[in-house]
Amino acid sequence: MTGRRVGTGLLALALLGLAGCSGGNDRPDTEESGTPSSASPRRTGTPDPDEEKEGRTDPSGPSESADSHGPGTNRPASRRWRPRPGTRWQWQLDGRVDMSVDVPVYDIDGFENSAKTVAGLHARGRKVICYINAGAWEKFRPDQADFPKELLGENNGWAGERWLDIRRLDVLRPLMAARIEMCRKKGFDAVEPDLTEGYRNTTGFPLTAAHQLDFNRMLAKLAHDRGLAVGLKNDLDQIPELVGDFDFAVNEECAQFGECDRLAPFVRRGKAVFHVEYALAPDAFCRDAKRLGLSSMRKRLDLDSWRKPC
Repeated sequence: MTGRRVGTGLLALALLGLAGCSGGNDRPDTEESGTPSSASPRRTGTPDPDEEKEGRTDPSGPSESADSHGPGTNRPASRRWRPRPGTRWQWQLDGRVDMSVDVPVYDIDGFENSAKTVAGLHARGRKVICYINAGAWEKFRPDQADFPKELLGENNGWAGERWLDIRRLDVLRPLMAARIEMCRKKGFDAVEPDLTEGYRNTTGFPLTAAHQLDFNRMLAKLAHDRGLAVGLKNDLDQIPELVGDFDFAVNEECAQFGECDRLAPFVRRGKAVFHVEYALAPDAFCRDAKRLGLSSMRKRLDLDSWRKPC
């Protein structure tokens, strides 16, 4: 699932026609635009029930050797990856991963991509971020039965997803640890936990800012304990408290909502801010994004391989 705020998720869906259908005219004639995916687009959260997710493989090259680690190897904290401001990136959660985009960082779905895919990206000199949903239960994931029913709250606006009761750290810690461990074993360099601002939404639980801080810091520690970098997804209100716990930020639509200045604490600390807009054309946000040191691009809402970078 993706979406900066679930409260605006339905608005974003309505804007998909604006943000995505114009792609034929916006696609730049550069390698960074990527090759259109040969697989049918499939948004994370609306799975094809006939597809074997965990076993799906992609064409890839030899295993990574540049950092002298392979899948399943812990990295010491001193060697943990720390992306710098302005680092170019690709974010693809739909379809077969297009490895041809000439950027140093890829952010892809952790469940739906194999260690072979991660190794293939490493062989091309890419760092790879593992997308997982941390704040909501997903009925289409292989671990869905591990989540007790009492932890499941309201639907978050996406098919097959329900908010989690993040107050229950005792129950959620091993579940999130298992997901992050999956990322480590597949050889990912970092984790992007999604939906880390549930306290600002209608979840079915009386969540507070303090609950969210505890949950988000738990996620950061679980990643760091496994030698992985970790990004703070949106949650702009808590950046002052959390910037020290996270290695980078991932943001959706800060320009659309006039909030990009609030990401400055990450840049001031030399930490990348990976940013996308869905509805705005690049000439409406790229100048400010470059001024602020953001790693910005326009994407379609379904997050297929298409991109239009600043």
